[in-house]
Amino acid sequence: MHFETLAIHAGQEPDPLTGAVVPPIYQTSTYKQDGVGGLRGGYEYSRSANPTRTALEECLAAIEGGRRGLAFASGLAAEDTLLRAICRPGDHAVIPGDAYGGSYRLFAKVQDAWGLAHTPAKGHDADAVRAAIRPGETKVVWVETPTNPLLAIADIAALAEVAHDAGALLVVDNTFASPYLQQPLALGADVVVHSTTKYMGGHSDVIGGALVLADDELAETVAYHQNAMGAVAGPFDSWLVLRGIKTLGVRMDRHCANASRVAELLTSHPKVTEVFYPGLPEHPGHEIAAKQMKAFGGMVSFRVAGGEEEAVALCDRTEVFILGESLGGVESLIEHPGRMTHASVAGSPLEVPGDLVRLSVGIEAVEDLVEDLTRALA
Repeated sequence: MHFETLAIHAGQEPDPLTGAVVPPIYQTSTYKQDGVGGLRGGYEYSRSANPTRTALEECLAAIEGGRRGLAFASGLAAEDTLLRAICRPGDHAVIPGDAYGGSYRLFAKVQDAWGLAHTPAKGHDADAVRAAIRPGETKVVWVETPTNPLLAIADIAALAEVAHDAGALLVVDNTFASPYLQQPLALGADVVVHSTTKYMGGHSDVIGGALVLADDELAETVAYHQNAMGAVAGPFDSWLVLRGIKTLGVRMDRHCANASRVAELLTSHPKVTEVFYPGLPEHPGHEIAAKQMKAFGGMVSFRVAGGEEEAVALCDRTEVFILGESLGGVESLIEHPGRMTHASVAGSPLEVPGDLVRLSVGIEAVEDLVEDLTRALA
């Protein structure tokens, strides 16, 4: 089946009892057993499994082309569970040189204290990633593509080869692209990570995370940790993400089209000094993005003439673009990464420019978005 069909039907058969075409919200913690150990459908306690979450996990696996999907309470919960499942104290990970601030904080402040060392490397440079690997110690090569917030592009197939040559797993954060635009597992990745809060949910009304795994044995290991650590997606949150996935394809088409128009505006504006958008021919990762992505996404970042204070002031002047963190919702958002989403990397090798502004371009009429930015820049 094609992506759009899987998004609507995978894991979501009509309810056999009532015929309801939308999966029910099983808002329950426990289940009646038919005698000790006599489970109906394998359900005993909703931390271990819940039918609404099962529907989401089956859908996630289908749309990412994986063997198994696992749904979590947040993207960071998914990341933490994965790292504790596949790494041990004394191991090492290579992480993106411009990683999402929350991911960097997890590695630097939580995993480091647990004994997992890390080295930042620019994911768009396979040689730099190879040089950062510690033979015998590196268990994970962690990649974002496009990255947050500088929208660098990594060649997933090339990095899969680098990671596997070193005996490491390649983990790809696919949040910015979504499975509609990019399929990392088909390019050689071992695990895909999502913040389902973003494009998957798509309506800024749910917090969630997901892992999709290419190998059954690895999936069993991570699923054990999911249950043992317990940061699972609740039934209502699972239902909201499922609802969002149904329209993911059509929303992403609009996000991409609008972002392209916004990027074109910014590249010609005298108060913008640099634009980061992989759809621009001059973007250094444009050719790789065109090869491994269906389109170039809905995220645009740019640097503002006048420095940090002007960038902050610009964020306060937009009206249609809402000043707020997060991304991937139907509404357009604007933020200052250095003081907001990426404040945790200040003073580190991953520190972002102070004059940087990040846009999550929504699905409003693009004419209104262009007018809003033009007025705010003026």
